[in-house]
Amino acid sequence: MDSFSDGWLLTALVILILASAFFSSSETGMVAINRYRLRHLARQGHRAARRVEELLRRTDRLLSVILIGNNFVNNFAATVAAILAIRWLGDSGAAVAPVVITLVMLVFAEITPKTYAAMKPERVAFPASFVLKPLQWLLAPLVWLVNGVSMVFLRLAGTATGQGEDDHLSPEELRTVVNEAGGLIPEKHQKMLLNILDLESVTVEDIMIPRNEMVGVDIDDDMDEIMGTLRASQHTRLPVYRGDPNNMLGTLHLRKLSRLLLKEDINKAELMQYTVEPYFVPEGTSLNRQLINFQNAKRRIGIVVDEYGDVLGLVTLEDILEEIVGEFTTDLAASSQDIHPQEDGSFVIDGATHLRDINRSLEWDLPTGGPRTLNGLILEHLEDIPDANISIRIGDYLIEIVQVKDNMVKTARVRLASS
Repeated sequence: MDSFSDGWLLTALVILILASAFFSSSETGMVAINRYRLRHLARQGHRAARRVEELLRRTDRLLSVILIGNNFVNNFAATVAAILAIRWLGDSGAAVAPVVITLVMLVFAEITPKTYAAMKPERVAFPASFVLKPLQWLLAPLVWLVNGVSMVFLRLAGTATGQGEDDHLSPEELRTVVNEAGGLIPEKHQKMLLNILDLESVTVEDIMIPRNEMVGVDIDDDMDEIMGTLRASQHTRLPVYRGDPNNMLGTLHLRKLSRLLLKEDINKAELMQYTVEPYFVPEGTSLNRQLINFQNAKRRIGIVVDEYGDVLGLVTLEDILEEIVGEFTTDLAASSQDIHPQEDGSFVIDGATHLRDINRSLEWDLPTGGPRTLNGLILEHLEDIPDANISIRIGDYLIEIVQVKDNMVKTARVRLASS
């Protein structure tokens, strides 16, 4: 390079530093770019986004092109810097050049461009794709050779050389994305999305109306009592059984029965004509699966049964939808609250209240992995039927048993241990 003047060599060095900055920023920008926004832009017809998405389909080839280019310009820059240093400083320049060029490359070709690319990946990746795509084609033989040698060493090290993991999100990762969306998604919509993710871990037993609270029609009752039940019902659909809920006959839609209710001489045979076959739901069915099952079967109410076919309770489509969007129906039966706040900051709660309902209403964190009701939680903890006026502590919650009846805790006073 003796024939080149110092000016030409200095210009070449600046160009090489800029080229190194380009490769460094391209690597960071390509890796840091939001894959889901990129996919969205590509589907919208954004050409640069499509080009970047195509490059990222083979990340190994893309990184090979970037690293080959970066190493080439870095080594060439080091050589040019050494020549200039020797010309200017003599033999001592050979020792000074590596230190100076390292500092310059770190600041101007590594740290600064990579930091900018990490903050603005789209601004870097989209323009860089115009250069990297043809460069990938030009360097294809060298890339193939380098990757082939690399794969050999990886196999010798016992590392699988197949394609890496895909970029699909797990439910927990998706939950994190929703939580970190901030102002991009309204808070109410965030809650709905998180509730949808929760449907997989919640079963029909968690939201069903228990058997002892079911309102239904016993066809063995006299007709006056049946008509009184129908006219006083707060629900549009009622289960119909004979003698015992385990002998389920079907469900009755009261809207279809409205004309019949105006007659004075209704008999049970006419009533049964409006009764459709029961739709049974196995215990343990997740809510997301049951939502699909309701849609496929075109039903809105199901009878939950255990493995022996015994009726456990009743679940409706509205119950599942309310798990997503919150309560939206007017349920007169729910007008008598099961949770009663007290002046001292405690709450008097009905023992049959579901723990999930308590947690949702009070923003508490009572354990829901075992029993589903407050009564069940207390009995599991004590392993016995307690007497009234007994206090226990479960986690961060102090529970005082107020009333015990029929071998179950009817009411309890609950407070946070810190309150």
